[in-house]
Amino acid sequence: MLSSTWKHRAPVALHLSRTVQPSQRILRTFATETSPATSTKKPTTMKSTTTNETDAVEIQLPESSFEGYMLDVPNLKFQTTKSTLLQMYKDMIIIRRMEMACDALYKAKKIRGFCHLSIGQEAIAVGIENAITKRDSVITSYRCHGFTFMRGSSVKAVLAELMGRRAGVSFGKGGSMHLYAPSFYGGNGIVGAQVPLGNGLAFAHQYKNEDACSFTLYGDGASNQGQVFESYNMAKLWNLPVVFCCENNKYGMGTSAARSSAMTDYYKRGQYIPGLKVNGMDILSVYQASKFAKDWCLSGKGPLVLEYETYRYGGHSMSDPGTTYRTRDEIQHMRSKSDPIAGLKTHLLELGIATDEEVKAYDKAARKYVDEQVELADAAPPPEPKLSILFEDVYVKGTETPTLRGRIHTDTWDFKKQDFAFRD
Repeated sequence: MLSSTWKHRAPVALHLSRTVQPSQRILRTFATETSPATSTKKPTTMKSTTTNETDAVEIQLPESSFEGYMLDVPNLKFQTTKSTLLQMYKDMIIIRRMEMACDALYKAKKIRGFCHLSIGQEAIAVGIENAITKRDSVITSYRCHGFTFMRGSSVKAVLAELMGRRAGVSFGKGGSMHLYAPSFYGGNGIVGAQVPLGNGLAFAHQYKNEDACSFTLYGDGASNQGQVFESYNMAKLWNLPVVFCCENNKYGMGTSAARSSAMTDYYKRGQYIPGLKVNGMDILSVYQASKFAKDWCLSGKGPLVLEYETYRYGGHSMSDPGTTYRTRDEIQHMRSKSDPIAGLKTHLLELGIATDEEVKAYDKAARKYVDEQVELADAAPPPEPKLSILFEDVYVKGTETPTLRGRIHTDTWDFKKQDFAFRD
């Protein structure tokens, strides 16, 4: 059985693992279960320009990749490495396999309550993470499992949290919507509430003169929130290094964007803040746009609004079948023509980065890894039934006040005693 701390490396059979820093994320590998790689759109063209030092690949994105507002769009031609492309494939397939496991665990009633999956939207979390560093901050809404994994959590810790186990990233207290990792600040359940928090993260980077920015994500359903526009205003006034990222998956719960928003060009919503619309189903476009956005902020130009145009294959949450407000044909069309995993797989094959047999081996190994992580998470114990657990995360350890007032006088908690202060 593979270790739950299988970090940043594929097993030997996977080959071509990317070397990453120890602080970076866990190994990414996962299996795609669907979606032929064919597309009616003009495909992204790439040609190998391999050098001995960098193993570089030149990428030419189609003109439809970006639309700009008050700015010149990123270069459609750029260089990356074969190992980066392979890593992004592994990142996406493991997130999808993890989300499929969440689906199965929920249906088996091992996950309770709310559960929002991101199957179809993997390119955003993966593209952003591969374009930034651990110095940068990320904060998002409740569709957060993939981001948590990309920021450094293990699959086991994510799934254990969803199942309410002590081994979870929030010790079994947060559930599906409240997940955290180093430099990742949630997972937030209140629609749009993370946007002003993302402003605060950007302010902290600026105040401390850090070479970092805040990627603050929200959905099209949250785009009409007043706090979003208040955050725009503050960010522009203070020239904060914040990238406002709207994940436009076309539907806020069961309402299409056109029925809820008077203007659906979300990248123009910043008004006095430049914006960029990105093909969120193409990870190469997401990757290039995210690098561009970070460079924009760190060059002193202030905030930027990105709109990642994407699509979720499932419903808004596990309680939503997702077919009452859209057709099955629409969903199948997106899966077959625009799937981000299938699209990148095609490029790996075209560039000779991997053979079809090798890709199948990656998928098989990833499936095995996630299955093992599911077993470990399922075997993890729940939190102990003791009252001290209720109070252990109120303060950073060592900074507690002597007591914490409860609902009534006898509910006051004494941190030194690790018991109620006024009970026998």
